[in-house]
Amino acid sequence: MAGFRRVTEYMKMDRHLEDIMLLLLLLILLFVCQFFLRTKKGILLGFSLLLVVFSLFLINFVKDGKFEYIANAIGINHSQNQREEEVLNEFSIVKIKGSVIIDAPLIKQYPELPRGCEVTSLAMLLQFAGEDVDKMTLANEVKKDPTPYSVSGGKVYFGNPHDGFVGDMYNLQNPGLGVFHEPIRELAEQYLPGRIIDMTGSDFEKLKIPLSAEQPVWVIINTAYQKISEDLFQTWETPSGAVKVTSKEHSVLVTGYDDQFIYFNDPLTGIKNKTAPIQDFKEAWVQMGSQAITILPFE
Repeated sequence: MAGFRRVTEYMKMDRHLEDIMLLLLLLILLFVCQFFLRTKKGILLGFSLLLVVFSLFLINFVKDGKFEYIANAIGINHSQNQREEEVLNEFSIVKIKGSVIIDAPLIKQYPELPRGCEVTSLAMLLQFAGEDVDKMTLANEVKKDPTPYSVSGGKVYFGNPHDGFVGDMYNLQNPGLGVFHEPIRELAEQYLPGRIIDMTGSDFEKLKIPLSAEQPVWVIINTAYQKISEDLFQTWETPSGAVKVTSKEHSVLVTGYDDQFIYFNDPLTGIKNKTAPIQDFKEAWVQMGSQAITILPFE
């Protein structure tokens, strides 16, 4: 759901842009008034005033830290292209295979972690890379968002899975959801510094690159393994902005593909190299924000 967070950033940015547009409108009116004086001095004066006031406004805008919303919005496509280029460079010697199935460890999330699919899938990924770490250790170490659950005025107030694990990972009787790629990447980096590649936002076909290099890929999907109805999503208000979530959110370790299916180790069902139609899986993955993390096969 990285895409949902970006929407929040755009919304914040738009509120500030409204202030800019209002100021520009006033300055343009001033310029027009000067223009109708029909003198070169009037035109120069109006134009100079426009530049000076607008420059002062931008300086104040940057000083307040608000300009970062614009910078973030402009940089989204650049960052995504840079990430994809980085992945391609790191795996530049890899030949894309027609099919592949990787023999990665299978770990079940139940009974200890009914909401721990993300850290369980990460444990599979790290164990595949040779790290001696278990799901319970990762469950304890993953960053948490401690924001309590509440409902007020018809709105749900809770944590943001982009910032940390939300709710209770151990007991389904208590409110909770899960965690997205940012805290998982951060935790993975503690075990394999410099070897973690966050492919979130990449094209689905790019996932075949690390898979062809015999490297499984951690992803966020849903429990149906296909695109689900928008009615199953809701928006939460969080300290870091609104976020769109679904209780169907899930995480698996992708272990391969062929021309018809995606293969994955599923911590929920406990099935190794489980299959789902590749198009269905792709649509579900995109709907959940195109979140993916993998590991470089070499240091």
